[in-house]
Amino acid sequence: MLDREGFRPNVGIILLNQKNQVFWGKRIRTHSWQFPQGGIDRGETPEQAMFRELHEEVGLLPEHVAIVARTRDWLRYEVPDRYIRRDARGHYRGQKQIWFLLRLTGGDWNLNLRATSHPEFDAWRWNDYWVPLEMVVEFKRGVYEMALNELARYLPRQEIRNRYLRGNARSRQSHAEAPFGLLQMSSMQVQIELPADASFDPDPNHPR
Repeated sequence: MLDREGFRPNVGIILLNQKNQVFWGKRIRTHSWQFPQGGIDRGETPEQAMFRELHEEVGLLPEHVAIVARTRDWLRYEVPDRYIRRDARGHYRGQKQIWFLLRLTGGDWNLNLRATSHPEFDAWRWNDYWVPLEMVVEFKRGVYEMALNELARYLPRQEIRNRYLRGNARSRQSHAEAPFGLLQMSSMQVQIELPADASFDPDPNHPR
């Protein structure tokens, strides 16, 4: 389902545990990790789509989570023509996304990657909130940066003080506007625990 401008409506899910770590899923049979996300079906609200995707991809039900916040507006990214199927060019431009920040109120045992017959992930882990942006495909970086920055204000204060958005993309906020001292530090050393051959949401042919 595309809107009049050629963008597919989509939801992204940032799931927090009690330690304010976030859920990363490993896309099945790949070395790519990502947040749960997926398209909004015709007739669905973003919240309905979020709960459907949450169950299909992670196995959680509404009673297992609490909604902390969501992005105010649609966040859009365009997919370069070279990544779009020829039969979709001229119609499909990219994604527009609403991102939700959720708190897990259940336990890790409620997570189930095999909740449906078509699993999206084959492994999962808890990770630091901030995504190393240089590991995200370039045309998606702006959306990740905007979503993580906007939702960071809803984390406990101690979680965002003196934290940094990792990557080389320039911040869309000035230092004076950054919430609770959140700064862009392009020169900082990024330390990441993913295997050397792994990446974060890099596959442009699987925009979800």
